[in-house]
Amino acid sequence: MSRESDSAAGEPAMAAARYADGSITYPPHPLGPDGTERTGTIDLSEHTATVVTWTTSTATPPGVREPNHLAIVEFEIEDESVRALGQLTTNDIEIGDEVQPVYAEELRDPEAGIREPASQDWDGYRFEPAD
Repeated sequence: MSRESDSAAGEPAMAAARYADGSITYPPHPLGPDGTERTGTIDLSEHTATVVTWTTSTATPPGVREPNHLAIVEFEIEDESVRALGQLTTNDIEIGDEVQPVYAEELRDPEAGIREPASQDWDGYRFEPAD
């Protein structure tokens, strides 16, 4: 997750990058797929996405909830698409469902890993069914 800008709710943005050729990537990269420069960012948390596929992991890394429902989702933004992988808030989901990103202060337990808790960010976005 990128902290390039904040959303209206004061949460970190789910920032994707837009490039001179019109392409969008998530997470953002310094250069676009064709080597073009970044021209701006888009906060994906302000958009809905469609579930492309999803799965449930029952063998999760330390500190990650079990079972862990994950999805690949696709955002359509101004005739461009960008995909993201993330946790789901529920397993009551189907391919083709519309979802929205929701901020989570803790995607995993920082005390359960092998790294020092202060050495990385533990927050991010999950996807829940759109209203």
